[in-house]
Amino acid sequence: MTIGILLALLAAVGYGTSDFIGGFGAGRVSPWAVAFTGQLAGAAAIVGVGLAMPGTPSPRDFGWAALAGIGGAIGSAFLYRGLASGSMGTAAPVSAVGAAILPVLVGSALGERPTSLVWLGVLVALPGIWLVARESGGAPAAGRRPAMIDGGIAGLGFGCLFVATAQIPSSAGVLPLAASQLIGAVVIAVIATALRRPWRSGVRHLHWGVVAGALGAVGTCLYLAATQAADLGVTAVLTSLFPAITVLLAVVFLKERIRPTQRLGLATCGAAVVLVAIG
Repeated sequence: MTIGILLALLAAVGYGTSDFIGGFGAGRVSPWAVAFTGQLAGAAAIVGVGLAMPGTPSPRDFGWAALAGIGGAIGSAFLYRGLASGSMGTAAPVSAVGAAILPVLVGSALGERPTSLVWLGVLVALPGIWLVARESGGAPAAGRRPAMIDGGIAGLGFGCLFVATAQIPSSAGVLPLAASQLIGAVVIAVIATALRRPWRSGVRHLHWGVVAGALGAVGTCLYLAATQAADLGVTAVLTSLFPAITVLLAVVFLKERIRPTQRLGLATCGAAVVLVAIG
């Protein structure tokens, strides 16, 4: 369990750093282009790892990988739509909490029975994630309901990514994750085209997606390893703490100020980690 907790937290660092860099790049080029390039870069990085650490994946493993890729792409698409509406303060926390809740429910349905302290840590983590991801201001009341719907769909997509990835056994290696990234790239291109959003990136801006994608791939590999060492619900919730990493990086590198609600969220997330670890 302990190694699983550590790997899940490292996965959160990977995802949070990826989001920080990807979000920074999205301010200079279309976020769809960053996401598309990131999926391809992540696939290339995972293929490199797969060649060094080969496995024996089955068709079933690639099926789960396909579901994970579709879920991740849908999550990104609807989250971007919510953010584009000016409702980051609603869409982002709803998606982050939704991504944590679905794996907990699935894990419980599959028979996972964490200790009382672990359950308490999971319950404490959810409001912590919300408070950390919450932006001040946001859209007017009329725009919050659509943003909540977008955030909810995004959360289901990311939750599906977490659940499906956890079904890939260690014997499969990591090549199914590369397939997941490629499928995600195709889905992002299709959705962006349907929404008439640019998804191709010029050579000058490729590096944003490449770095973000590589870090996201690291996060996914660590998350997969975490699910093989600890319960799905626990690893998914701990990995969903990634917004805290993004916020801390913004404070360190962009000199952004932490609002009181975010301080409370960070403290709550820290308490959740301690409860899960000692449980």
